[in-house]
Amino acid sequence: MLRNIVLASTLVFFSLPLHAAHPLITEDTETQGTGNFQIEINSEFADEDDDALGETAGEVAAILSYGVAENIDFILGMPYAWYTVKENGATVAEADGIGDLFFEVKWRFFEYEDRGLSAALRPAVSFPTGDEKKGLGNGKVSGGGALLVSKEGVLGKLHLNLGYTRNAFSLDEDGMFLQKDIWHASFAGEINVTADMVGVCNVGVETNPEKGTDDHPAFILGGLIYSITSDFDVDAGVKWGLSDAETDTTWLTGIALRF
Repeated sequence: MLRNIVLASTLVFFSLPLHAAHPLITEDTETQGTGNFQIEINSEFADEDDDALGETAGEVAAILSYGVAENIDFILGMPYAWYTVKENGATVAEADGIGDLFFEVKWRFFEYEDRGLSAALRPAVSFPTGDEKKGLGNGKVSGGGALLVSKEGVLGKLHLNLGYTRNAFSLDEDGMFLQKDIWHASFAGEINVTADMVGVCNVGVETNPEKGTDDHPAFILGGLIYSITSDFDVDAGVKWGLSDAETDTTWLTGIALRF
């Protein structure tokens, strides 16, 4: 039973790669442009307490984006994750290691420049490079995708994501413990605080991967993105759980370099 709790909870921590306009979970429709690269180093540090059972976890992800066309990006990422689970103050489980390698394509297929409106599709696939038994990976090739919509205005931007992930992770031989179909919906806003600083907020909800529950993970997030130069950003944010199924508190930091 404890093994199931550990693996289910770590799946919640690491079910989504960190590849959006960090610290946002909701992704925008912007692409790098033909021949341009972006390197991101993003991190999450989370705390979860549930009566006698507590968990601390973290993840650092390196993500490389390349503009194969003006409106198409190829994205490759590799996370490294760790967690510690304690029961009544005693450590009962801990692990660390690489997660699942993921590859995505972002295709901005619609633009209405006069209205600042755009839409993109983002199919994705992950490969089982993480240790499934430790809760660091799915154990199988998994896939999914999302519809991204962005609206740009004078004061900032708005973003909407509707996504789906095929969850190949399973805790028993029949794969019946966890949901196979994970749906995600989130909304984010950016506001231009100064010429170099953007304030961000984000809310979202997704399907609880554990079967037999109506309590779905929901969150609210706030943060800042600061542009040291036009091609180098640093960011920080805090995400709070709005439901029992969501991690209580998660701190997010990241950097992005474009060239």
